[in-house]
Amino acid sequence: MPHSRSIPSIGSNCHEMRINDERKTWRIIYRIDEDAIIILEVFSRKTQQTPKQVVDICKKRIKEYDNE
Repeated sequence: MPHSRSIPSIGSNCHEMRINDERKTWRIIYRIDEDAIIILEVFSRKTQQTPKQVVDICKKRIKEYDNE
């Protein structure tokens, strides 16, 4: 079963879901709003820390989504 955790450093209501397949561990960063679930990024990760580039991309996408 996938594992999900909160990531408040990216934004409120943001979470990271971990999904293991045969070869890699995938991460899906998403935000839960009242009327939508916004997928911010999908990537494979091998380290304990989420790469800064991924965090920056997610923050940018949240800002763009909120401004629309």
